[in-house]
Amino acid sequence: MLNHKKLSCIAMMFTYSTTLFASDIDKTSSMAPVIDPLSGTNIAQMVAGLVFVLLIVVLVAWLLRRVGGVTMSGGSGLNVIGGMSMGARERVVLMQVGEEQILIGVSPGRIQKLHVLETPIDVQTKSKSNMSFSNKLTEVLQGKLK
Repeated sequence: MLNHKKLSCIAMMFTYSTTLFASDIDKTSSMAPVIDPLSGTNIAQMVAGLVFVLLIVVLVAWLLRRVGGVTMSGGSGLNVIGGMSMGARERVVLMQVGEEQILIGVSPGRIQKLHVLETPIDVQTKSKSNMSFSNKLTEVLQGKLK
């Protein structure tokens, strides 16, 4: 069995050893250089990473468009010509299906045909100022708008 003297020696040894190791750690940590997070190399590395991620996003979008996995425009004969909000949750939408234009009412849980136009509205004569942002962006990307 361990007597009282041996236990106190072991406890003293652990106490002094941790103090000695702690002083070694303090010495080595004070010798390590301090790195500035806003240094030129760190900022350049961050910008390079951001550019790399943006290039990957552009590359994936180009590949999807090239392969044909994603269509950028509605290739079907169904187009939304315009719409107007009639309340907090109700809208009136004018859609073109082939050559026919239909006015529909849209509300939560219900879509209802309101009227079929006998004389369709000429959609091609829209002024460029009334074009939506997505149409303008598509034309700019295709090089049509200058």
